[in-house]
Amino acid sequence: MTVSLPLVFVLGVIAWVAIKFLGVRIWVAVVIALFGFWLSHTFLAPAIETGTRTGVGVVNGNDK
Repeated sequence: MTVSLPLVFVLGVIAWVAIKFLGVRIWVAVVIALFGFWLSHTFLAPAIETGTRTGVGVVNGNDK
């Protein structure tokens, strides 16, 4: 059985668990989200996207 979830949903669940059960403050989660947003507008964005796609492919078992 294949289940398809958007990566942003998975990351949102991880953030909720971290805030709820690990005691991460909400302002820390907001700062991390803002950092990711600003980082996406730099020259590093293509490398991050490629790395993320490769990592997801490895987890899913895609050999592309």
